[in-house]
Amino acid sequence: GALGQNAAMHRLFLCLCATLAWAVAHGQGAAPPVAPPAGAAPRGHQAVDPAPMRRPVPLVLDRIRAADIGLVINQQDPYSVAVGAYYAERRGLSEQQVLRVRLPVRAQLTPQELNELRQSIDQHFGFRAQALALAWVGPYAVNCNSLVGALALGYDAGLCEDSCKPSRPSAYANARTGRPFSDLRIRPAMHLAATSLDEARAMIDRGVKADGSLAAPDTAPAEALLIHTDDRARGVRSVLYPADGALLLSRIKVRQQQSLQTAESERLLALTVGVVGWDRLPSLGWLPGALADHLTSVGGDLQGDHGQGKAWDWISSGATASHGAVSEPCNHVQKFPNPLWLLGHYAQGSTAIEAYWKSVLWPQQSVFIGEPLAAPFARQPGTPGPATD
Repeated sequence: GALGQNAAMHRLFLCLCATLAWAVAHGQGAAPPVAPPAGAAPRGHQAVDPAPMRRPVPLVLDRIRAADIGLVINQQDPYSVAVGAYYAERRGLSEQQVLRVRLPVRAQLTPQELNELRQSIDQHFGFRAQALALAWVGPYAVNCNSLVGALALGYDAGLCEDSCKPSRPSAYANARTGRPFSDLRIRPAMHLAATSLDEARAMIDRGVKADGSLAAPDTAPAEALLIHTDDRARGVRSVLYPADGALLLSRIKVRQQQSLQTAESERLLALTVGVVGWDRLPSLGWLPGALADHLTSVGGDLQGDHGQGKAWDWISSGATASHGAVSEPCNHVQKFPNPLWLLGHYAQGSTAIEAYWKSVLWPQQSVFIGEPLAAPFARQPGTPGPATD
């Protein structure tokens, strides 16, 4: 009937919009399709073809919701207990959505401890939980693997012989599905990680406040700052940047900047840069639900003493979610968020956990932190717009 025809026309319109966004991003003014420089890649390693990273963003009609989240709390960790309780309250999670475990409070788990944790997760949640919120900072690693990468894709001991080599590809990267565990047997996870309990609560509040905040058709576009630097090794993602001024689905305007220190925005929803660290960040007008990350060797080693900027520094500055590598990945663009995939999925109403996980092709070493359910572009029940709820 008329409703079915309207829905079909709307899906066609969104598909055309997504195709147009891709064309704009890769049209005049976009970076030429060249392979990234070798940069920090060690001798003996051949460059990996980045062509798969240029696949268009698919049309997405579903997303993860609060009812799809499993919350895991470490009863050995006071931070985890407090943050988990706050998150369950703010997101209205049922008791069945909460798993309480006892884990060592340290940066790494052993492979045996990982297996025990995975068994507990599978037994408790079954097929109910499509994604996980881990209510702790550490553990976040299993040897050279990230904990979330090993939980989702299985532990890869061979990667630790040479963490710079290509790692397992994720079927969830740039995927259409809103049911990753049901469809792909991949359960993405994100740490509710911050430098303090107060910062964690503020991060969660920003995520909740983000929901639907940019979904109204008359809302001004948010901004994404894509930063260039003179760090050639860490700036390899610039070949994937959408063109300066590109308007993605009429929702996110891309602005390319030549320095992190001089970057400025009053409506900042995303920031991507390649840099070791920074002395200070400029005053940025972060919107609730903002995503920010920097490409460096071990930004995901949150408790390590390595002198590099850490993913949770973005949370401290006002972002709602971030990403970093837990072990030396070298500068494969496949191991870091693809800005076009990240923005393309987020702009369609996906949550922060979906947008970040779908933006990384090789996430075995990826640490994802933030408020998983933040969804600024998701239409809320009772409002006009796409039938995504």
